[in-house]
Amino acid sequence: MSNKKITNKKGLSRREYLKTAAAGAVGMLAVPTIVPASVFGKSAPSNRIQIGQIGFGRIAKTHDLPDTMRYDVARVIAVCDLDENRVQDGKQWIEQQYKSKNKPDHEVKTYGDYRELLMNPEIDAVIISTPDHWHAQPAMDAAMAGKHIYMQKPASLTIAEGRAMSDTIHRTGVTFQVGSQQRSASPWPQFKRACELVRNGRIGEIKTVKIGLPGDPSGDEEPEMPIPSNLNYEMWLGSTPYVYYTENRVHPQKGYGRPGWLRCEQFGAGMITGWGAHHIDTAHWGMGTEYTGPIEVEAKAEFPKSGLWNVHGDFLVTARYANGATMLVSGEFPNGVRFEGTEGWIFVSRGNVGVTASDPANAKNSDAFSASDAKILQSVIGPDEIHLYDSPDQHGNWLDCIISGAQTVAPVEVAHRSCSACLVFHTAMKLPRKLYWDPMRERFKNDDEANAMLSRPQRWPYGTEYSRP
Repeated sequence: MSNKKITNKKGLSRREYLKTAAAGAVGMLAVPTIVPASVFGKSAPSNRIQIGQIGFGRIAKTHDLPDTMRYDVARVIAVCDLDENRVQDGKQWIEQQYKSKNKPDHEVKTYGDYRELLMNPEIDAVIISTPDHWHAQPAMDAAMAGKHIYMQKPASLTIAEGRAMSDTIHRTGVTFQVGSQQRSASPWPQFKRACELVRNGRIGEIKTVKIGLPGDPSGDEEPEMPIPSNLNYEMWLGSTPYVYYTENRVHPQKGYGRPGWLRCEQFGAGMITGWGAHHIDTAHWGMGTEYTGPIEVEAKAEFPKSGLWNVHGDFLVTARYANGATMLVSGEFPNGVRFEGTEGWIFVSRGNVGVTASDPANAKNSDAFSASDAKILQSVIGPDEIHLYDSPDQHGNWLDCIISGAQTVAPVEVAHRSCSACLVFHTAMKLPRKLYWDPMRERFKNDDEANAMLSRPQRWPYGTEYSRP
């Protein structure tokens, strides 16, 4: 990690920022509501936040774009994808959405390379809905181009590139939001409520946090296939090593079902970061550890011995935090977060709901919010107690903060810390011993083998190593 002093738009160094950010997050209340477009005036330069969509897959189509376009202040004017078929689908889909809602027609520009999209001076902000290995680099490039950023989780493929991304975004001062939508009231207000109850001592001192994550099955060997003429496969692989094309390694050529790359370690860590970025973020929010991480971790996990899909299967992670709490993460627990304290427990989840219909289901629970005593859930948070950031909607909060200049509910350092904890856990799955993590230095203590896993070799010309100013 560089010792160079990095400042955000408030002039704080990163070290100073980490010391003060947690306190600031506690004190931050509701941010202004989304300003209607009519307030600016029809001819005002700030009449709309003009947005470019980077990646048009299932998450963009079913989640990021619909949840952004319902705000009049947002105007999606461009779409980019490495699959030409998806670029054209995106263009038609976006234009049809505006037409069906009787909103002003406009032609959506198309791009096959996000770097060309970033050069468009009409674009104020971007939504990054790409595979995990294409998160940090586009975010850094967008920040250096002065574009505000909404990015899908997890924050990065490795801890090293996550740190580079966070430092770059702090330096540029653009507005950043990660898709940790469990922090916003819509559609799951129970997460904020649970975290406020925990932070205000309703279950006493936190002793244990149990996190249940859905799992992914392994798959068969897949034959090499011809690269579709509509897909820029070379760039799709990005910074990762070249491997032969097969459809189940990338995304469906027909339809928008769950893509195969989610189960390939080359492009992500599996469900430990896929859903772990959500639930571990919630655990950090409830424990007040959003700007730090574990200090000790050990794990065991099963990995497929053959087949294309090679992310982890059954696993158990045991981690200890500096506040004395122990975190257990496993597919054996109900999908959700259970806070256990000296005076009771609180469990919170999405129930049986996922983000998209093709998400893996965990049928072990349908209970979205429960406690050891029902009176805990009815407790009133007093005016002098801790009130967590009030965000009605994740995408709306991002748009609002672009206008107001306020910090989002899930800023880049929070995104990085949630992801880095997941990646520390993934490293422990690979190494059969207890690991000791230094959250400030972001290094394992006296463990060269573990520290070698903080980054991956990046295939030129792609990767965060080639996105530095």
